[in-house]
Amino acid sequence: MNITKFTPLIFLLMPYVFFSQNSVSGNIQNQNKEPVAFANVILLSAEDSTSVYKGTISEEDGSFIIENVQDSIYLLKVSFVGYAENLQKLKVKGETKVRTISLEESTDDLDEVVVNARKPKISRKVDRIVFDVENSTLSTGNTFDILKRTPGVIVSQGNLLVKNRPATVYINDRKVYLSSQELQQLLEGFSGTNVKSVEVITNPPARYDAEGGAILNITTSKNISIGYKGSLNASHTTAIVPKYNIGTSQYYKNDWVNIYASYNYNGRDEFKQDDSYIEFFDSQGGEVDSRWLTDFERNTYMYSHSLNTILDFTLSEASTLSLSANIQIIPDSDSDINGLTNIYDSNNSLNSLFTTDSRLHSNTDNILLAATYNTSLGDNGSLSAIGNYINYDNSQFQQIMTNYFDEDESFIRDNSFTTEAMQNSEIYTGQIDISTPLGSTSFETGLKFSRLKTESGQDYFDTNTGTRQFSGELSDLLDYDENIYAAYASISRDWEKWAIKLGLRGEYTDVQGDSRTFGTVNTQEYFELFPTFYLSYNPAEKHSFGLDYSRRISRPRFQSLNSYRYFINENNFQDGNPNLMPSFSNKITFNYNYDNTWFFDLYWDRADNAMALLPFQDNQNRTLRSVNLNMNYDQQFSFDVTYYSYLKDWWVLSAYSSFFYMENEFPALESGGQLVKNDVFSTYIQAYNYFILGKDGTFSAEVIGTFLPKYIAGSYQFDEPQYGLTLGLKKTFFDSRLTATVNLEDAFNSMNIPLKSQYLNQNNGFFAKPESRMLRLGLIYKFGNFKLNDNSRAINAEESERLQDQKVLD
Repeated sequence: MNITKFTPLIFLLMPYVFFSQNSVSGNIQNQNKEPVAFANVILLSAEDSTSVYKGTISEEDGSFIIENVQDSIYLLKVSFVGYAENLQKLKVKGETKVRTISLEESTDDLDEVVVNARKPKISRKVDRIVFDVENSTLSTGNTFDILKRTPGVIVSQGNLLVKNRPATVYINDRKVYLSSQELQQLLEGFSGTNVKSVEVITNPPARYDAEGGAILNITTSKNISIGYKGSLNASHTTAIVPKYNIGTSQYYKNDWVNIYASYNYNGRDEFKQDDSYIEFFDSQGGEVDSRWLTDFERNTYMYSHSLNTILDFTLSEASTLSLSANIQIIPDSDSDINGLTNIYDSNNSLNSLFTTDSRLHSNTDNILLAATYNTSLGDNGSLSAIGNYINYDNSQFQQIMTNYFDEDESFIRDNSFTTEAMQNSEIYTGQIDISTPLGSTSFETGLKFSRLKTESGQDYFDTNTGTRQFSGELSDLLDYDENIYAAYASISRDWEKWAIKLGLRGEYTDVQGDSRTFGTVNTQEYFELFPTFYLSYNPAEKHSFGLDYSRRISRPRFQSLNSYRYFINENNFQDGNPNLMPSFSNKITFNYNYDNTWFFDLYWDRADNAMALLPFQDNQNRTLRSVNLNMNYDQQFSFDVTYYSYLKDWWVLSAYSSFFYMENEFPALESGGQLVKNDVFSTYIQAYNYFILGKDGTFSAEVIGTFLPKYIAGSYQFDEPQYGLTLGLKKTFFDSRLTATVNLEDAFNSMNIPLKSQYLNQNNGFFAKPESRMLRLGLIYKFGNFKLNDNSRAINAEESERLQDQKVLD
C-alpha cells in the first residue's frame, strides 16, 4: 500500500487567529440542583432591555460561555420552556464568572388545563436541527413515537425518511442499523423519558462516516440521580394476523457505576398479499403477446430475542469507561409462500397457469461488543476512544415447487428446487476523536479504521428428479474483505451574527472480492476526500439564514455483490451483481428559519452511479429479474416548508410539506443498454396534531395525516396517490407509573398503493399489500425510583449497516 496516498490526510486547515477577549461563563441548574441543558442565555443592553447583544445555549452539563464580550453593564436573561425566566444585572470586566443560576419550574394553567411537563422545543444549529423533548409532553411515549413526531421526519411503510431519502439512525452518535422492522422494535422498547433530543442532520459533518445520507441522532439524558428503577412493557397488535411483544428493563446507579439491562421477546405473525402483472412483448418488441397476472400470498411466523446491557464506570472526575453488549437472536422465521399465475394470450384469453408453493426458513444471530473511553482535555476539550466487534450469522433455506396447467386446468408438468444460503460476517472497528478549543475557534479531529470480512453464498439444488442435484452454474460463494482507513478534521467559529464550520474527511478503501463462480470480482482500491461546509447568519433574534454543502459515498452491500438469487417463483427472482461500484453524491442546501417556528429549505442533491434494485423482464425467456444496478444518476430539487408551534397550550401542530422534482437515468438492460430517464414533479404533506386532554395532562391524543400523490423509486412510479391517517390515545395512571396506549395506524387502509415500471419493451408492476392498518394496545409499568434518568442506548456500530439485505420489491 502506497503511503503517499495518505498525504491528503495531513489536514489542510486554514490558519487560526487568536484573540484575547473577555467572556461570560456560568452554570444553570433547576430547583433539584440538576443541570439544565439547551437553556437560552442572552446578554441584553442595560440601556435598552429589548436589544440583544450576544447569546448562546447551555451545554448538557448546564454550563455556558459567551465569548468576545466587551466590558460593559448588561442584563443577563436565562430562559427555558417550562421554567420561569431569570433576569439579572451583570457587570462584565475581563473573564466574568457568574454564580450558579437556579431556574424555577413554571406551571401553565390555561382554560382549566394544567400541564406539568414542558413543551418540546425546536432550534437550528449551524449543521443540524435540534428537537428538544426532555421532560416534555412527548417524553412519556417511546423513542420511535418521538421520531415519528420530529419535524421533517417522514415515516413511510415503517421506513424513516428525511428530505424524501432514507435516514440512518444514531443513538449518542453511534449508528444503529437493523431492518426497518427490527429498528422499530428496538426503538419502541426505549422509553421516551430517556431521550433528551433528536438531531436532524441533513448534511452530516466530517466526524461522521462518509457513507450514507441524512442522520437522525438520538441524544439520551445525562445520569443524575442515584438508585434503582425498572419497568415491564407489553403490547399486542391486531391486524390481519396478531403480533405481540413483552419486555423488561432494569437500571441501577451509584457514585461510580451505571448498570442497565433490557430484554425483549417479540412474537409476530405477518401476512402479505401481492398482486403483480407482466406484459411480455413479441420478438419485435412492439406488441404484447402474453400477459401474466400473479396473486401472491406470504405468511411469516417468527419470534426473536434481544438483550442489551451497558456498564458505565466513572474512573475519575474527568474520565469514564463504558462496556456494552447487544445481542439479537431470531432462531426461527418460517414463511409459507403461495402464488397463482394466470397466463393470457394477445387476445386476453387464458392460455395456461401455474401455481407456486414455497417454504422459506431462516435464522439470524447478531452480536455486538463495544468499549468506549472518554476523558476531558482541559476546558471544553475531550478525547474518546471506541472499539467494536460485530459478528453476524444468517442462514436461509428455500424450497420451491411449481405445478403447470393448461387452460382447462389439466396438469402438464411440475418443477422443484431448493436453495441454501448463508452469510457470516465479522467486523472490527477502532476510532479516536479529539475536540478542543483553539482560542475562539473549536477544533475536532479523529482517526478510524474498520475491517469487514464476510463469507456469503448460496447453493442451488435441482430436486425435480426426486434427488438433490447440485448446480454450480446457479450457485456462488463470495469471500469479501474490506478495509477502510479514515481521518478527519473540522473547525467552527461563532461571531456576533455569523457562524461557520468547515470539515474535511479522507477515506482510503481497499476491497477484495473473490467469487467461486466468477473468480476475482470487484477488486477496488481508492482514496476519496469528503468536504463539508456550513455557514449561518442571524441578522436578528427571530431570523436565521444558512448555507451548507457535503459530499458523500454509498458503497455496495456485499449481499448485492453476490450473484445468488432469491425467488418469488422460478420466473421471478432477485439477482446480485458482482460488478457494482460505489456511488458518490453532492448536496447543497439554503435554509431560512423564522423564530424557530417556520423552517424553509431549498436544496439539490445528486448521486452519480446511484445504486438501485431495478426490475427487467426478459421477453423471450419469460422471466422477471430484479437486479442491483448502478444507475447513471439520481437527483432531486426540492423546496421544503416546516411549521412547528403550539396553537393552544393543549394543542401542538407540526406541519411539513415538500415540493420536489426527482429524476434518474439508467441503462435498459433488455434494450441494448439504451438510456431511460424516470422523473416526477410531486409534493409530500404531513400534519401532526398532538392534544393534551383533561385538567391534569395525563390524557393525550394525536392525529397524523399524510398525502403523497406521486413518487419514483428506480424505474417504478406510483400508480395512485398515497394517503394515510393515524390516531392515538395515551393515558397515565398512578403518578405516571402505569402508561396505557391505543394506536390505530392507517385507519383507511390506504397506505399501500400499486407501482409500475413502464418504458420501451418493459411493462410490469405490482401492488404489495402488507399489513398497514393495525390496532396496537400497549402497557408500560414502572417501579423503583422510576423518575431516574438511565443510560439506555443502542450500541450498533456504523459498519453493521451493510450486513443488511437490500429490500426486495416483491
